[in-house]
Amino acid sequence: MNDPVRVLVVDDSALMRKLIPQILQTDSSIRVVGTAMDGNFGLKKLEELQPQVVTLDLEMPGMGGLDMLKEIMGRQRVPVIVVSSHSTEGASITLKALSLGAFDFVAKPVDVTARMPEIGRELIAKIKAAAQSRGISVGPVSEAGGHKEKAVPNLKAAPSHVIAIGVSTGGPQAIQYVLSQLPADFPATILVVQHMPEGFTEMFARRLDDICGLQIKEAQTGDTLQPGRVLIAPGNRHLKIKRLPMGDMVLLTDEERVNGHRPSADVLFESVTQFGSKCVGVIMTGMGDDGAEGLGAIKRAGGLTIAQSEESCVVFGMPKVAIERGYASRVVGLDMLAKVLLSICSEDRRVGVEDSPAGMAAKQG
Repeated sequence: MNDPVRVLVVDDSALMRKLIPQILQTDSSIRVVGTAMDGNFGLKKLEELQPQVVTLDLEMPGMGGLDMLKEIMGRQRVPVIVVSSHSTEGASITLKALSLGAFDFVAKPVDVTARMPEIGRELIAKIKAAAQSRGISVGPVSEAGGHKEKAVPNLKAAPSHVIAIGVSTGGPQAIQYVLSQLPADFPATILVVQHMPEGFTEMFARRLDDICGLQIKEAQTGDTLQPGRVLIAPGNRHLKIKRLPMGDMVLLTDEERVNGHRPSADVLFESVTQFGSKCVGVIMTGMGDDGAEGLGAIKRAGGLTIAQSEESCVVFGMPKVAIERGYASRVVGLDMLAKVLLSICSEDRRVGVEDSPAGMAAKQG
């Protein structure tokens, strides 16, 4: 039997310092070794107790969460799970924490005591995943706003392909890394399901739009599919595509959760099978199996299917399931993914995945 995962809880709220350990310790595979009320105490406890995972509140007096996170990333690189406020400001600072190297986050509910068991289940799952992760870090991407020139969208042009991406834990940095490498005149439309609560996805899309040359926004019902446009599924809404004579457009729905998620990658992937050989399914880093069956549907419809390689994933969960079920035709490292998508959309197969020395980890089917 493995030893329990050692966790340090850092939060300025006395209530949270009581509730989080109580909930975590309902799972025998987790042991809370200590708590701290701010970053200074947290760093001392980190040295003293040697936890395997840290849960971190970001908004604290004294040394705040971001400063503590920077210190951790510069030292032991212990996985950090942010416990974030659900406010707009909370979403902004949480995305900043992810860009600095936080493993993942959970959003505090407004009614903490009533919904803490639900949040606790999510936190327990992420702590276990963090303890098993290998400390993968994504290459730095410039945060300078508007440093890439945007192309003027051609509203009448049809995209060459429809690329659907499903991603979860480790996704914000991985998606940012890939999209920042694609040119403003990229000929395809990209649709992204990133497992993230509502409120956070809008902020995420804005940050990506500031950094990348592509046109990036949170999806709304009625948005059209255009070359060089990226649409991010809103938190708590499924993203589908409706094909109409005047053009293809987005439809957001409130149907039941799929695989425990809304938005779900499976829902998006099933929807884009309408495009046949012109659809590309990409499943990236994340826990669980969301998107695996949808990737199989894309493959059966004649589309291309890609899974992120194990060595480049923060969590090799979703891609692993898709590969094991035989649904991923190609397995590509994160460093090669943008080049592979460019190659597919330009129909230049001379630099296809099969031939890329770093990009192909395996080929199924």
